[in-house]
Amino acid sequence: MATPRLFRLKSQVAAAPSGPVATDFSYARVWVDTGVFHLDTPFDYEVPAKFSEHVATGVRVQVPFGNREVEGLVIERIQAPTTTSQLKPITKVLSFHPVATEQSLQLIQAVAARWAANPWEVIKSAIPARVAAVDKQHQSSMFIGEKKSSPDDICYISFQPFRDPYTSVIDLITDAVKKSSVLLIAPDERDISALCNLLAQQGMQPLRIDSSVTRSERYSAFLKLTSPGNHVIIGARNAIFAPIAQGSTIIVFKESSPDLYEIRNPGWNVRDIALLRNEIDNARIILCGYVPSLEVAALIEAKKIRFISSPIKIQVKAFSSADSSLLPGRIFTDIRASLKDGPVLFVLPRKGYANGILCAHCKNTALCSCGAKLLVLNRDATPSCKICGQQVKEWTCNYCGRDKKYVVARGIDRAAEEISRAFPHFPIIFSFGDVIKDHVEAKPSIILSTPGAAPQVSGGYSAVVILEGLTYFNHGDLRASERANELFFETASMIKPGGVVLLSMEDSHPIVSSLIRWNPSSILKRELQQREEVNFPPSVVSAFITLPSAQASALVSGINKAVSDARLTEKTRVLGPTKIDSALSKIVILSPLESRAMLTSFLHELMRRRSIAKKVDSTLRIDPYSL
Repeated sequence: MATPRLFRLKSQVAAAPSGPVATDFSYARVWVDTGVFHLDTPFDYEVPAKFSEHVATGVRVQVPFGNREVEGLVIERIQAPTTTSQLKPITKVLSFHPVATEQSLQLIQAVAARWAANPWEVIKSAIPARVAAVDKQHQSSMFIGEKKSSPDDICYISFQPFRDPYTSVIDLITDAVKKSSVLLIAPDERDISALCNLLAQQGMQPLRIDSSVTRSERYSAFLKLTSPGNHVIIGARNAIFAPIAQGSTIIVFKESSPDLYEIRNPGWNVRDIALLRNEIDNARIILCGYVPSLEVAALIEAKKIRFISSPIKIQVKAFSSADSSLLPGRIFTDIRASLKDGPVLFVLPRKGYANGILCAHCKNTALCSCGAKLLVLNRDATPSCKICGQQVKEWTCNYCGRDKKYVVARGIDRAAEEISRAFPHFPIIFSFGDVIKDHVEAKPSIILSTPGAAPQVSGGYSAVVILEGLTYFNHGDLRASERANELFFETASMIKPGGVVLLSMEDSHPIVSSLIRWNPSSILKRELQQREEVNFPPSVVSAFITLPSAQASALVSGINKAVSDARLTEKTRVLGPTKIDSALSKIVILSPLESRAMLTSFLHELMRRRSIAKKVDSTLRIDPYSL
């Protein structure tokens, strides 16, 4: 018989007394990290007298919420609370240094409203994680928030050929920093490092805020913004929230890049936040790149953004391939002539060797037994499945039974074999994947690169060759043409004066004439017109919701009922549900631009009610990068 256990009384730990309440402005309004979507409103707390000196706008505090202690951000001190119930006191001041100004709090609220989000989801992106050691070293000061100027100025600057875009941006920074602080947002670490190095050569030490530096360095740079003076801040997309003085300059480098869209909830983008900062902070906004996004193109058409570009012409030749060969016959003469004068850049759309195989006789696609396509990793490799990895040593066509293979979807390794045979005795340099070169020497050579990995060369390339040109425009999503246009202009800009751009595509394609005149206006107007005809972004507001397939049909019915009840405009279109995989479906909502506030408010309330019902297995994106 088991020995009976003795009863243990549950011990209770009482909260330490907080002491008397502050006599002046006895309460604080706080955004709280509740971890629950629908609990997104500020909460009021008592300010103990012992914390009164430090509890100010933008200060991090610890507060009780339910049966746990969580982090909060003070919005303001108030004389009287909005509730008559007993309020809990602030437990602890986590940092004496303010990490937000009144303007940046206003920006966080505006972003949360525009993307139908909980403000704390925005705070996670806007304010770096606290590092206690850095807090102790930093000298406390208040954020500089005075209004220096009020430039109602938003422009798009198009980069020109024959000139390094980094140099153009450095010129913009050095000119703007004489008058105000400068915040520059770049898409990736490679761009940020190049710009920081150029600024260091000119004796400037920018404050860097991106994931390539340590948490301590990032938080330290963020706190240094509190010191007076004109700062240069360079960072990735999260740095768009950095508190800066009113009237400062914000530069968005390569504005159309998909890397400037936040991946996590709520999916905001740098461009639209920069435009919000023009209204909230009176910031001067400079968007730059080679080709503006369609959203910016629409604002340029509406005369809300100035387009700045210099008229110039470059030499462009297009060659079509009748037999689907990698190098059209007539292109050889120009490449040989260019190789005598310096390096030639070849840009190919894919890495690897062969990403597809056909039967040489009937052109049937070579498939694995699991149904996926076969690929070849190198010249002597056995065809293998790209999904299950199974090797198929004795491949025969499922349709005609023959075994002769025809390689399609050439990768950069296969292209290197063909190019080296066509132009022997020239060194070949690769730049793709994990081996990306920043610079190459200005001597006759062949540089093979995938999109976005082309190295710089002093003075420029003798020729730039873009192979399989139509491939870049044939991707399945709506942004394919935008990415292709930017790639063609960016790559073409790398030629030296007198150099030539060689395209493997039909010369009737609109991109050819646009490159010759160095003006993307015609292709952008055409694309905008096509989008407007079918009521697709940017002519409408878009949103999509992903959720379990079992709930999708009911949600679509609810949205349609909201349209019939006039809670949404009658011009709202609901597409779907469309299955994403075995478990999830997608619903797309399109609404006129003038009804953005109505749609956003409705979707916010919808997600709040789903959160209350504990249906937290759904996501919402408003104006996503691509549908």
